[in-house]
Amino acid sequence: MVDFHAGINYVTHSDIEITEATADRCVGRVAVRPHHHQPYGVVHGGLYCTLVETLASTGAALWAMERGLMGCVGVNNSTDFLRSVREGVLVGEATPIHRGRTQQLWDVSVTREEDGKLVARGRVRLQNIADASVLGG
Repeated sequence: MVDFHAGINYVTHSDIEITEATADRCVGRVAVRPHHHQPYGVVHGGLYCTLVETLASTGAALWAMERGLMGCVGVNNSTDFLRSVREGVLVGEATPIHRGRTQQLWDVSVTREEDGKLVARGRVRLQNIADASVLGG
């Protein structure tokens, strides 16, 4: 299996920890730190988007690879920020809505670990990739 998060990359800089990863569900968490804040002292929306895309992409790639594909890449991320957070732990859970021959659609909920309140919700559309050499060309 490919370790999507090996080495230093954008996800590791975001401090996201994947706690469960299957082709049907992906869960992760991130402990909020000051470097995750925007100037008003609350979590930057980019962290929510990163968590949403990371979880959806991981689950979708596992599903794609089970079918002999190289993986997948996100082509749209629509994340709504519902409640501001200053501290604590965010938990995200991604589940598939649609998985087809060429694309997938995943839903992701982000909650506060302390009380389970929903703080963000996202949907990620992903393109299944048969040949990774076509990326970035």
